[in-house]
Amino acid sequence: MTAYTGGTVAIQSDDEVLGSGCLDEVDFDRSKVVDSAGKTVHGNLVYDMAEDGFEELPPDPEVYEAARRIDEERWFYRFVKRAFDIAFSATILILFCWLYALIAIAIKIDDPKGPVIFKQERIGKNGERFMMWKFRSMYVDAESQLDRLMTLNEKTGPVFKIRRDPRITRVGRIIRKLSLDELPQFINCLGSKISIVGPRPSLPREAALYTERQKQRLLVKPGITCYWQTRMDRDRITFDEWVNLDLLYIKKCGIFADFRQVIKTVFVVLAAQGS
Repeated sequence: MTAYTGGTVAIQSDDEVLGSGCLDEVDFDRSKVVDSAGKTVHGNLVYDMAEDGFEELPPDPEVYEAARRIDEERWFYRFVKRAFDIAFSATILILFCWLYALIAIAIKIDDPKGPVIFKQERIGKNGERFMMWKFRSMYVDAESQLDRLMTLNEKTGPVFKIRRDPRITRVGRIIRKLSLDELPQFINCLGSKISIVGPRPSLPREAALYTERQKQRLLVKPGITCYWQTRMDRDRITFDEWVNLDLLYIKKCGIFADFRQVIKTVFVVLAAQGS
């Protein structure tokens, strides 16, 4: 249960969530060490803070109110959204079971050392941790290579992305381009940890660096697709712009808005705009 305090995101600790105690604020440690290149270092994460001169945008009060209404008042929207998540996910899993099998075989042929499915801890609604599934698109030692690649990060904010990531396998490049690596997340969707539409789930190391405004994207259930993913310029926008799109979704979400987003995502997949 979320307490909408207007300044922080407070979480009732029913399941495994970030923090400890009975009523915990999602108050991640964001201690900063800045090097001479203008980068900010947080443990094994390095990112550029020069974009906004270290100024933090304040939380959007409209987002707190919109999230409260979703949880406490918009019961019909929640019912339809969950029904759609179940029906759509089950349909994909049944109709494309052959595609799942082909991708699994291709991954094993390309890199037989590792598993077909990559499981990674992510942060969901109100800071709850869960294991997200994807088809493995990187070599098995990808995580251990992250430290040496951090200086090549092309994204602002706490996310890490580079266009030509050397950790990606040959098959991985294909399934990422076609967004097929995301297919196992429909299993997560059936289990209600994520939805079809919603902000993309964060990595724990990313969420640990969120500002109060960025934490607002954790007020709703994460999703397989979001506004950012269907932007033609998604690889060029900053992390703050990404967050603004997530907050816009929270304020504008609805049955028809979600349906439009699913349709747009289908066209993005067919156009092979994945990265």
